[in-house]
Amino acid sequence: MTAASSNPLKLALPLLVFAAMIGFWEAIVRLHGIPPYILPAPSLIGTTMVADWPLLQASLLTTLKTTLLGLALAVLGGILIAVILSLSRIVEYSLYPFAVVLQVTPVIAIAPLLLIYMPQDVAVLTCAWLVAFFPVLSNTMLGLQSVDRNLMELFALYGAPASRKPLARLCSRLKALWYLRRPAALPAFLAGLRIAGGLSLIGAVVAEMAAGSAGAGSGLAYRIIESQYRLNIPRLFAALVLLALTGIALYLLLAAVSHLLLRRWHESALTQEK
Repeated sequence: MTAASSNPLKLALPLLVFAAMIGFWEAIVRLHGIPPYILPAPSLIGTTMVADWPLLQASLLTTLKTTLLGLALAVLGGILIAVILSLSRIVEYSLYPFAVVLQVTPVIAIAPLLLIYMPQDVAVLTCAWLVAFFPVLSNTMLGLQSVDRNLMELFALYGAPASRKPLARLCSRLKALWYLRRPAALPAFLAGLRIAGGLSLIGAVVAEMAAGSAGAGSGLAYRIIESQYRLNIPRLFAALVLLALTGIALYLLLAAVSHLLLRRWHESALTQEK
């Protein structure tokens, strides 16, 4: 049982506030006669979304494809590199600073360079991957390194005796990775995954905007720039609403996956009895 289903107010109250805000927005636009090119009413945005749906749908699928593919690559790369770094301190000290450099460099500054040296689709995908990669890597590493040292020593004593042979030490570390570190890292990895989902969408949008400024692109961010240039503000708002709904849906999906994987054993997902 999820928190929202156990407490209906957690769902009802935000919906009521949202409905009140939309009603207030509609009333202000109608009472003051605000032109659509300045601030369109929510009803006009909905009408525009229906009328321009074929165009917006194609752009939405393009952005969604880039976002999901970038997230998938970030998950695969983040887990693989986190496992490698956790098995060797030397490798961690050598490579982890470069991952930090990629994270702290603003993607808006990298996107134009990538568009110069890469095909447009590859550059947009790379931006989505770059911003989603580090949360998966850092959270997975945090989880892998958070195992109780007493358990590690007990495991070494009973399950994987220490040995001076390199192959035996590697096998011991792999066993500890699978039986101890993997369950400990799962909650942290899922937390990083939820963060990476939103960041992947942000990276895709930033890269699409950079491509759109250069006169190329087909995603929702490109439609926003195109609508801005043409002063088609209702379509701009419609594309923005679709982007927001996409981010919300992606977060809810990843949160549901996290709850399903943790609901039976981890404190963060267990239903609290009152």
